[in-house]
Formats: sequence, C-alpha cells, structure tokens
Amino acid sequence: MIRILDMLIARTFLRIFLLFILGAPLLFIVGDLVEQVDRYFDRGLTVGEVATAYVYMLPEFISWSFPIAALLAAVFTIHSMTQHREVLAAKAGGISFHRLMAPLVVVGIVLSGFGLILSEVVPVAKRRSGQILRSEEVGRQWRTDFVFKTDDNRTLTVRRLTVFPPSMTQVVLEVSADSSGRPAEHLQAMRVPFDSVRGWTFENGYLRILPDRAAPLTFYFDSLRSSTFGEPPRGLLAQANDEDEMTDAEIDRMVANITRSGGDASRLLVEKGQRKAIAVATLVIILFGAPLATSSQRGGTAHGIGVALGSTILYLLLFRLAKAAGQSGALSPVLSAWLPNLLFLACAIILLKRVRT
Repeated sequence: MIRILDMLIARTFLRIFLLFILGAPLLFIVGDLVEQVDRYFDRGLTVGEVATAYVYMLPEFISWSFPIAALLAAVFTIHSMTQHREVLAAKAGGISFHRLMAPLVVVGIVLSGFGLILSEVVPVAKRRSGQILRSEEVGRQWRTDFVFKTDDNRTLTVRRLTVFPPSMTQVVLEVSADSSGRPAEHLQAMRVPFDSVRGWTFENGYLRILPDRAAPLTFYFDSLRSSTFGEPPRGLLAQANDEDEMTDAEIDRMVANITRSGGDASRLLVEKGQRKAIAVATLVIILFGAPLATSSQRGGTAHGIGVALGSTILYLLLFRLAKAAGQSGALSPVLSAWLPNLLFLACAIILLKRVRT
C-alpha cells in the first residue's frame, strides 16, 4: 500500500514538474526575444542564427525553471491531496505527513543532482549563444592589439597574433619586481614564432633588467627562448567572457589572477556559488512547498497558484538582493550565494514541525 502511494505521489509531482519545464523555456524565449529582436536584426542576424542561439540558451532557461517548477509541482501535488482528504486518509491509516513526503525528497535529490550537472553545461552553451548573437567570428585564427596577463603575473602586449602559422609580431613582455628580490624585466621582440616542442622563440629584440638599486642592464639578441612562458597560441586567442559564460575552471583561474594582482573577485565567486545554489534550491523548495500547501484546507487552484507565485517572487527577490550584496562586498560570496536557500530551508523546517503528522 505504501509503495503504491509513493508511486502515486512521485508520478503526480513529476507530471506537473515536466509540464512546467517544457512550457517555461518558451515563455523565457518569447520574453527575451520581444525585448531584443530589434537589436538582433540591426546586427544583420538571420532568423536561422537567432533560432540557433536560442537553442543554445535552452540549458540556461531549463536551469532557471527547476526551482519554480519544483515549487509548483510540490504545492499542487500536496494541496490536491489535502483538498481531497487523501492526506487525512493516509494519517488515519498510520502514515505520517513526513513519510508522505519521502518520495518528494527522493525526487528532489535526483533533480538537484541533475541540476548540478546542467550547471556545468549552461556556461558553455551560453558562450556559444553569445558568440552568435554578438556576431563574433567563431574559429577565428588571429587577434590584434591586445594585452594578456599570464599565470605567473607577466604582462604580454601583442600587436598581432596568428594561429596558422603560430606566431606573434611586435611583442612586449613585462615582469614586475616581487618581494623575493627578483628585479623587473622588460623584453621586446619584433617577431615571436611558436614551436610545439620548443615553445615561443623571441627574435630580433632586447631584454632590459631593472634592479631597484643598480643601473639597468640591456641585452640585445637575435633569438631568445623563455622556459616559463608557455601559453599556446589558442590560449592567447581566447578573449574574456562574461562571468555567466565562464566555466567553473575558468572562473577559478580568473579568481587566482585577480587575487594575485590585489583585485576583488567577489563577482566571480558569487556567480560560481549561485550556480550550485540554484540546483540545490530544487530540493529546498520541495521541502518548503510541501508543508506550505497544507496550511489551508480550503481554496482550489487559485490558492495553489497564489502560494506558488508568492513564494517564487520572494525567492527571486532574495536571490537578486543576495547577489547584489555579495558583489558589493556587504556579504561574503559564499553566504550571499546560499542565503536564499538557507532562509527557505529554515522556513521549511519550521513548517514541517508545525504540520500535524
């Protein structure tokens, strides 16, 4: 009997959840398209390119829909059972409300795990979509007039980079003095070809060493190889992306670079934390929504919709406020990312304790 009831609850929840997951991305697409369509066509994008870009946006829209869909499904599933006295009948049969929620908790854990996997896909797909909508040339083999910060805190200024053949022209490589006593260095070369075995070879230039308390030393060279600078051509070709288009590994690397230079990486850390928080929010929202749906024995569909919409608006508001607080430094990045979930989890625990079991 209890197994049949578990299957019924899980099936009802998943039917509502999947229905919203299938419909919500279309609403997101229509809303975004209405706002941006003039800008897209002003850039000369075709209908096919815009459609392809929105296909790449689907993982992000689905990710956004998970907590909202979970809340709607939990509220309507439990509210319907409460309204039709099914919860009361289960209690009369010795099944507590907490036991009734067991299949929802299991489904919530599985959906949160899927959301975590989806959070790894979203930035990659978002980047591809952004490249299409920004009319960027994908697969480009060159780059001009740019500055690149290496992992060991060197600054590279390049006039032109080509991938085939791999080389740079009019290059300046600068190394700042550090606390260990290493002097600042300034290297300039007219041409820098790349070999997969030997790496970069600086040709026809000079190296200037700038000690703190001594006269600078200048060395002219026909060719010079650096054993520490080994960034491949395609690594230099990569341009900075918005934080929502960066993978977790790219965010970690950028955070390390910003931290070494004394900057504030809170914005990136908040972005990374909230990706995981949104996925886990699916389970938290289920724990919150299920007991909330039993708070009123009366009211039909309108009651369920009102409860779900009110809770959704509150969660999104907290999400936005916490993000702004984390980026401004008012809260730590970790706390700002997880604060909405912590607040809703606290409310869920209170509601679960107040439910008559």
